[in-house]
Order: sequence, then C-alpha cells, then structure tokens
Amino acid sequence: MNLHESCGIFGVYAPNEDVARLTFFALFALQHRGQESSGIATTSGNGIFLHTGMGLVSHVFDEPALSRLPGVSAIGHNRYSTAGSSRLANAQPIVVDTPDGKLALAHNGNIINAVPLRQELEEKGFHFATTTDSEVIANLIVSSPGSNLEERISAAMKRLQGAYSLVLLNERALIGVRDPMGVRPLCLGKMENGWVLASESCALDHIGSNMIREVNAGEVVTIDASGPRGFQATEPQTQALCVFEYIYFARPDSTIGGRLLYRAREGMGRELAREYPVDADLVVGVPDSATVAAIAYAKESGIPYGEGMLKNRYVGRTFIQPDQRIRELSVGLKFNPLRDIIAGQRLVLVDDSIVRGTTTPRVINLLKKAGAKEVHMRVCAPPISYPCFFGVDMATRWELIAARKTIPEIREFINADSLGYLSLEGLIKAVSLPKDSLCLACLTGDYPIPVQLEMDKLALESLPAERVHSK
Repeated sequence: MNLHESCGIFGVYAPNEDVARLTFFALFALQHRGQESSGIATTSGNGIFLHTGMGLVSHVFDEPALSRLPGVSAIGHNRYSTAGSSRLANAQPIVVDTPDGKLALAHNGNIINAVPLRQELEEKGFHFATTTDSEVIANLIVSSPGSNLEERISAAMKRLQGAYSLVLLNERALIGVRDPMGVRPLCLGKMENGWVLASESCALDHIGSNMIREVNAGEVVTIDASGPRGFQATEPQTQALCVFEYIYFARPDSTIGGRLLYRAREGMGRELAREYPVDADLVVGVPDSATVAAIAYAKESGIPYGEGMLKNRYVGRTFIQPDQRIRELSVGLKFNPLRDIIAGQRLVLVDDSIVRGTTTPRVINLLKKAGAKEVHMRVCAPPISYPCFFGVDMATRWELIAARKTIPEIREFINADSLGYLSLEGLIKAVSLPKDSLCLACLTGDYPIPVQLEMDKLALESLPAERVHSK
C-alpha cells in the first residue's frame, strides 16, 4: 500500500475558546491525512498569526508555539504533498495580502490547471513564495473580480479545474469551500461556543462538537459572529467523491456522503468473502486500514480472524534516516509477525489495495518466513490501473503494477498462493452510494474531467519561486 492522501484541513470560529488549542487537537485526529508538515493560522480581528513546521503535529507544536497564536478563529492543515515538494516553504496554511487585508488558506486536493493559472498570475505581477497549487488558488482569489471575498472566491472557482476543499481565514470570518465535483470531503459542525469545518467528522468528535451536515459541492460557507451562512457559488457538476476515501483514506469512525466508513469497509470484507472464498485456517488483516474488512471477511466466510502481525505505528515518524541495512528491512521494521499464531496456518491476508506492488510481496514473504503454510491475498479495491490527479499521490501509470501485469502475473510476482481483487460491482455495493456519485478514475480510467496522463505533481517546481508573498 503506497497511497498518500493530500491533506487534512480544519477551521474553527469560537470567540470564547482557545482556538489554537482546539485546532491542534483536531489536527491530531486528522494526522492520517498528512504527515509531512503541519500549521495553524489564527486571528483576533487584527492581523493573522501563523506557525508552521515540518513533521507531525506533535513535532511542530508545543505550549510556547500555541501561546503565540491568539484569536477568535483559526484554520489548520496537515500536509502530504501532491503538488509541490515536501519543504518548509510549502507548509500550510499560507498567508497572502488582499485588498481587504491578510488572507490565510489551507487546501486539500489538486488543481490540474495550476501551471497555466500561475503563469497568467505572474504576468500580472504576482510573485510566488511556494511551488504549490494552493498559493495559485490564493492569488487567483485575490486577482478575481468582486466587491467582497465571497464574490472573488466564487469567480475563482469558475476557473479552477480539479479537486479542492478549502478553509480560509481573514480578520472577520472563517470560510469553507468545496469544489463543484465534491471530490474531497468537508463537513460543518457545531460546538457549544462556535462552529467548525473539517475534512472528516472524526475531528469534530475529538473536540466535542457535533456534525451538522456536509458542505455541498460548489458551496461556499462563511462563518462569523452571526453564525454560518452558505451559498451555491457554482452549479454542482457530475459528482465525483473519491472512492478511496471509503477504501483507505478516511478513518472508519468518520461519516462521508452520509455513510459511516466502518460500515463500508465491513461491506468490502463481506463481498470479498463471497467473491473469493478459499479453504484456509485464519484470516489476517494488514494493520490498520484493512482490519475492519478482514474481520468482516472472517465472519462471512466462517474462518477465524486472528492478529497475524502487529504494526509499529511510529515507523517513519522520525527525522533520523535509516541506514542501508535497516532500509532493506523496512517492512520488518513496520510489521512484526506473530509466529506462534501463524506457523503452519493457511492464511487469508486482507489488504485495502495494491498500488506499485513493492510492499505486498515483502509482507507475504515475511509471513511465510514466520511459518505460514499458505498466503491467499484478498484486496478490498479492484486493480488500480490509472493514476490520480485529484489530490492523491499515487504513482505514475508505468509504476502501477496493475497497468503492467495481468492478475495471474501479479499473483506470481507477490508470491501469493491465490489472489482475489474485489470487483467494481462489489465495491459499489459495499459503499452503498450511486456509482455515478463516485470518482472511480484510478480503477476505470474514466476521469470526471479530462486530464493528461503524464501530468507531474512537481510541475510547479520548474517555475521560479520567490521568497516573497503575493502582492
């Protein structure tokens, strides 16, 4: 599994709360959506305060950092880069100057026409401090026509192509934006003393707020002292909610599209057991994303479920680089098989997906070296044959194993005794949402808007970046 979601975003308007601390804890709940950098911007109505850094939320923030972020409203961001490299200059939120004062922005998604938009903005005299499409969005908003921020956002949305859920902060309001296709999730919640926006509802649970609803595709929601008000900035287009939110990205305790992720993953496990039964002794899930599906597979098949291996959740969460010997043992560092449980057993190994096919054979060999008699691979997603351009750092097409090999060839390559991918029909049944409301492009090649298959997430890196903010 080598998928990485782009980002987690959060916003809060709560005049009587410590908004920086609330944002800090919400970002903890959204840590799974990005681990490269983290940041919080706040305002008290007179300027914007910002703190960003590389690494996990716990690496970036401490008590002194939070104490320097006063205010009545805040936005926060966890980043995994899908446009622009992983470096401090690209950490979010970003802050730009507008005719109405400072504007902070945090973005989850990917803008596929960012390069021509940036070139156009540079011709108008805008300077860029980052190599991200998020700064392109911010400057496009600044340059767009309108008598207020909401009108300029609405005008900018008509020119942006791709996926974007945004939280924005100026000195008077918190604003949430969701693209017309609704690719990336965004929800609105209510707390006792204010309102919140978040990528996933699990973040609301962690700070004691209740989910009110999801932000609609193409909607702009403004929150200020009078509460939230929304308007349809663009007409909703063909809906394209990313199916991998259900397979892998979102936490199982989140609700997206009106569907609890836990139930969807249970459905995937059940459908896998029906489509690909096998005579085996134990069902094992690759921790942690496939655990729910593996338990459901076991219940449906009647084969006992067991913890076949444990995951070291702190691998990769350090700034110390491994030496070559440890790098070669990277899968063994991440997963440790329970030899007494799996020795002599015929295993059903359930995973959420196979992308490049680099990790799966190492996991299977790890289990076989620990004594597993057989390993039958079962995958919760159909074969991934096409890259994603809407906010997922997946791979180029030539790196995707399913684009280069047949299923029998993949089975042989990963050294599994059998291999079963969940069918597209089984996946749709498990998610329990209409097929035409989901983006299935990485599985089918049918993109919701036209894309170039050779697009590069680092395309903006080739353009000059000046260490100044936009004018």
